[in-house]
Amino acid sequence: MFTITVKSAEDTRALGAALAGYVRGGDMIMLTGDLGTGKTTFTQGLGAAMGVRGRVASPTFIIARVHKGNPDLVHVDAYRIEDLDDLETLDLDTALEESVVVIEWGEGKTESLSKDRLEITILNPAGIQDLGEDLEQADSNVREISFNQVGERWLTEDTLEETLRKALESTDK
Repeated sequence: MFTITVKSAEDTRALGAALAGYVRGGDMIMLTGDLGTGKTTFTQGLGAAMGVRGRVASPTFIIARVHKGNPDLVHVDAYRIEDLDDLETLDLDTALEESVVVIEWGEGKTESLSKDRLEITILNPAGIQDLGEDLEQADSNVREISFNQVGERWLTEDTLEETLRKALESTDK
């Protein structure tokens, strides 16, 4: 596991874009983090770099969006999903075979879908309470993004951390 600190939404998108060079059909990525920490922002960077069609937006109310590309990007919001029975209605098993599947809020619910997955946790280390009542500065956009490579597929990606860190360096210039 490794953690990268970002300072802006642009940095978060840049990490998603850099990850696009690693993903392939059949990959599952789980995104965990509080509301507003940047899960969809990260996915926007990934989708843009993958060249998928359509605006990547939070699938909160529709649960899953398919963005056509080669491979497709399936963006899932599992917040309202209670168990694997609910997930079965989405037919994610089929999508997992050929698409890149990004699941927000899947922790504790979707791990059994794939023994190989990239688990990404996005944290806002400051929190709104640390910045007093100045609401304009309430969200500094500083995030700690942790990457946990699970299973043989991801554990063999030994240059992932280096590539993601380099992508972030290029946004600082």
